[in-house]
Amino acid sequence: MANLKIELVKSLNGRLEKHIATANSLGLHKIGNVTVQPDNPQTRGKIAQIGYLLKVTEE
Repeated sequence: MANLKIELVKSLNGRLEKHIATANSLGLHKIGNVTVQPDNPQTRGKIAQIGYLLKVTEE
């Protein structure tokens, strides 16, 4: 199964609590943080919710 490389490119300041919690669940806390997650429906759902804050590439 493929993996997704996810980078936080915009600040979490002033965002909805739900969106901050989603970013934290992905392991993203500060701008520039990068994480590798499995490409599954759960991860895709998180990306769909906060995609405007992220840069996503496939590995």
